[in-house]
Amino acid sequence: MASGPGKGSSPPRVALALAGGGPLGAIYEIGALCALDEALQGINLNACTHYVGVSAGGFIAAGLANGMTPSTLRDLFIAPPTAGTESFDPAWLMRPAYAELAQRLAQLPGLGLQALWAWTAGRKPLISALEKLSPALPTGLFSNEEVHRQIARLFSQHGRTNDFRQLSHRLTLVATHLDSGEAAPFGRVGWDHVPISRAIAASAALPGLFPPVEIDGRHYVDGALKKTMHATVALDEGVDVMFCLNPLVPFDATTPLPRTVSPTGTDKPIPPMVQGGFPAVMSQTFRSMIHSRLELGMKQYETSYPNTAIVLIEPDHRDAELYLANTFSYRQRRELAEHAYQQTRQLLRSQHSALNAKLQQHGLSLDLAVLSDPGRRLLPTAAPAQPAKVPRKTRKRGATSRLGRALDKLQTQVDGLQVALDHGDLVPRRATAQRPAKAAA
Repeated sequence: MASGPGKGSSPPRVALALAGGGPLGAIYEIGALCALDEALQGINLNACTHYVGVSAGGFIAAGLANGMTPSTLRDLFIAPPTAGTESFDPAWLMRPAYAELAQRLAQLPGLGLQALWAWTAGRKPLISALEKLSPALPTGLFSNEEVHRQIARLFSQHGRTNDFRQLSHRLTLVATHLDSGEAAPFGRVGWDHVPISRAIAASAALPGLFPPVEIDGRHYVDGALKKTMHATVALDEGVDVMFCLNPLVPFDATTPLPRTVSPTGTDKPIPPMVQGGFPAVMSQTFRSMIHSRLELGMKQYETSYPNTAIVLIEPDHRDAELYLANTFSYRQRRELAEHAYQQTRQLLRSQHSALNAKLQQHGLSLDLAVLSDPGRRLLPTAAPAQPAKVPRKTRKRGATSRLGRALDKLQTQVDGLQVALDHGDLVPRRATAQRPAKAAA
């Protein structure tokens, strides 16, 4: 077994790349990072050489670069917001994009006249004439301005910064330039004058859900449109160890969960995904496209960076609990974070020998005793205290603030209905170990 760096040698250069995945991706990454932080020996996750973030992963990466520990991010993102405490409420992601909608609607009268003229005087087919109305369609339904404001507030706290240039460690948040399709590496020289919160909003601006973010007269959208992980941003600069976290994988609904895996498992087949309608089909399509690019990228990393130990952490493809998750439910967010934490511990435990052989070459290791401790949990088992009542004048969330509570009730009803259905319970199988980078990329 190779030994670590000798006494007096430089510490290993460790980079962390976090892919996107919306609120679900952030929850998974927080749970996985907490498990990794506990077990990893030789490096503090707040002292990495380089952090790379895409979309929702950008918020987590920026938090780590700002000195926020994985447990701090857990408390910030997982717990329901209460008066007088810091929080990041996913309901902020559902504020309507009023400015975008108003701007598009203002164009409708003029565009309507053009369409009418093309259809009548221009004798264009009706379908061709109606195409002239397309500029009136909004580019996004939800506002990313609230995300920018709230993250700017969080990073303005004492000991944190919203300025790339004031960070102690490298942070790169990748978006996509809409007009060229090229990656925009915010945080690099020439791109580091942009506020971190604005870069996060740009990197997470998924077309159709959020409008493009304008920065210096140019428009940017989700960084995942170009690549899934963008780990090369750090690999090209030279690192010894690269940890990659990817929360989105296509769901394998073809394999039933045998009772040998879980006492509540079932031998009955899982209903076809097409029964979930358009959302299920689109989700599976998007996940498959994103993950196929990641698989190709990991193979290229193996060839191009043979001296770097690359560790990929992602969910099991058969994990129904993550796939069927409702991330706007506070209760289920806690359950999902705990689930991600435990599944990551299982993954690291099953890979312990192979991973240690790679990590110890760079002075790092995984603590098997920590990974094997059955009593460790991400969150307390007792039910959390009810959030303190906030005075009416301070309640600004409106319908979105009630979404979590309503979905909690709905989830309870669905759980009861699912038991009654003759399909069997969808119980997630224990995470299958992803191979280390050399074998599994």
